[in-house]
Amino acid sequence: MFKRLLGIALLFGMAATAPPVLAQTCAQRDVVISRLQDSYSEQLIFGGLQKMRGAQSVMEVWSSKETGTYTVLLTQANGISCIVAAGTDFFEAIPKVEADGTPS
Repeated sequence: MFKRLLGIALLFGMAATAPPVLAQTCAQRDVVISRLQDSYSEQLIFGGLQKMRGAQSVMEVWSSKETGTYTVLLTQANGISCIVAAGTDFFEAIPKVEADGTPS
């Protein structure tokens, strides 16, 4: 019984002292971009400014038609980029185009 309690305490203790997941996905922007380009052949697809709690950051979506992967980055003014989402099977939505002429 004591061994089980000790094992559970160690397990929860290690989990509590582990660094947050977001901290592991943040680095200088040039390092993150280099990794996206070299490892996944991703290119910048679109981006824009995002205002959060009074501070502005840049949100970018990087994608690769070759690998089908995508990554969403959030870059702060200090140059630190964090990966907020990543996945596979990226696709582009094609806007519906209305035909010219009179409606039937």
